[in-house]
Amino acid sequence: MGGRTAQSRVRRTQPSGVPGILIGVVDDPTIGETTDPDGVQVVLPIRVWQEKIIEDHPEIQPYLANLLPTVAKPDHAAPDPSFENRTRYYARDVGPSRWLLVVVSYEQMPARIVSAFATRKDPKSWSA
Repeated sequence: MGGRTAQSRVRRTQPSGVPGILIGVVDDPTIGETTDPDGVQVVLPIRVWQEKIIEDHPEIQPYLANLLPTVAKPDHAAPDPSFENRTRYYARDVGPSRWLLVVVSYEQMPARIVSAFATRKDPKSWSA
C-alpha cells in the first residue's frame, strides 16, 4: 500500500477545537462498519449512502462493497483539504475510474463515511 506517509496521516482534533467533546451519533442505521488504518471505528450510514452518495454519484452504486475496504486498507490516504477533521482514502483501479475516493469524517463518534466518488486524478501527495 504505497504512498501513505507520516505527513498524510489524518489530523484528528475535536469538533470546533473544544478538547474532549465529540458529537455522538445515536440510532443512525448503518450498512456496515470497519476500522481505519489507525484502528478507529468507521461506519457507513444508510442515510448517507442513499441520500448523499447515490444521489450525487450514481456511478458508485455498483461499488458499495468496495467502500469499507478502501477505508480499512487504502492505497493512499490524505487529509481533506477543506475540512480539518476529515480524511480522504483512495483505492487505485477500483470503481468506474482510476481511483475510488472515500471521505471519512471524524467529527463524531463513531467516525462515518460522508462521501465517495470516482476520480481520474492522482492525489496531490501520491507517489507511485
